[in-house]
Amino acid sequence: MKIKPNASPDEILSPFFKKNEEFCDEFESFIAKNGGKVKGKYNASSYLIFGKISSPKKWNLAYKKSTFTSSGNLFLSSKRQSLFVMAEWETDRVLEHNTEFSIRRKVLVDYINLIVSNSLSKLEGINNYVVKVKNEKPMFISKLIQILKPLFESKEVYKIENKNGKLKIELRTEKHHFDIFNKLIESL
Repeated sequence: MKIKPNASPDEILSPFFKKNEEFCDEFESFIAKNGGKVKGKYNASSYLIFGKISSPKKWNLAYKKSTFTSSGNLFLSSKRQSLFVMAEWETDRVLEHNTEFSIRRKVLVDYINLIVSNSLSKLEGINNYVVKVKNEKPMFISKLIQILKPLFESKEVYKIENKNGKLKIELRTEKHHFDIFNKLIESL
């Protein structure tokens, strides 16, 4: 399948449509270069696109963008405009043993939990993030943090989970970050 527009004829002339079209074309090209498949839809205010690659390991990628305005018209200038962007990278069986962990942004209650909980700790070298490990902290976490460090520094990492044999990396970004993704798939 291909990524297809679902825009009205008026939207096709919008610079927002062109920007989303370019983003989707770049995604489709990257997935094709990696022998994968894509599907999805886009218009001037949003996109929802999915890609699957199998080499050297199976990865599922999803990118979502939603723009909401209070006026209901994307072309009118509005101070009440909300943007939601998300990227999700997921793969199976990264770790040999099934160690569950999560890394996420720190919230207010974590300042107390860091004192009380043995399973929650600060993420070494990265401010504003905490790590929760079910068993022993695997060395893999250090490797993962090193690869994703630019995304931690820009605060684009939202959450990372290794649970039920799946590694899921969730970002809040409008960028592809294919360079970082390539480092990740080369290292795992």
